[in-house]
Amino acid sequence: MVKLMNVMKRYLKIIILGWMLCTVQNLVAQSTTIDTTGDLFKDFRTELMWEANVKIGNTIVVGESKRGIRRIIPITGGTFSGSKIKGDVLPLGEDWQLVRPDGDTELYARYLLKTHDGHLIQVINRALIHTGAKGNDFYCKSVLDLEAPVDSPYDYLNHAVFMGTIRFPVLQPGEDPYVIIGVYRVM
Repeated sequence: MVKLMNVMKRYLKIIILGWMLCTVQNLVAQSTTIDTTGDLFKDFRTELMWEANVKIGNTIVVGESKRGIRRIIPITGGTFSGSKIKGDVLPLGEDWQLVRPDGDTELYARYLLKTHDGHLIQVINRALIHTGAKGNDFYCKSVLDLEAPVDSPYDYLNHAVFMGTIRFPVLQPGEDPYVIIGVYRVM
């Protein structure tokens, strides 16, 4: 019985060693395909899907937290339009913001779009706003998660990665506050 156990232990060690060697060989083979020229992302392209004029309400300042200053901006409506899609921004969302101790602002917006033909699309938009010390290195980009009905003409939105831009227009007297969100599909 002891002899059988020793044989089984040796056999198990050989199997584990063989598995480890195969794994290391796979890792080495993968590492040789790493692009060190910096050209890996040169072929990224984007396609503008739509621009949205998103109306916003008054800022609610939650206050100082352990992570920074929290505030909430209600989303009160708006419109969106692109070459393949258009409709309304429903007044059913909010932009939760965190002004970090380093001065950058993280945005987490969640809202709904209603297409001109009646389909609802959920939008989750995470953004980062950075303004440098001199104000000349402004950065504001976002990553969007879109969720469209699978039985709709907009199911293609469920199968791509989207990035966004946020612009803050100069408001005219009497104009309701809004932001302009550009939504781009990464090709």
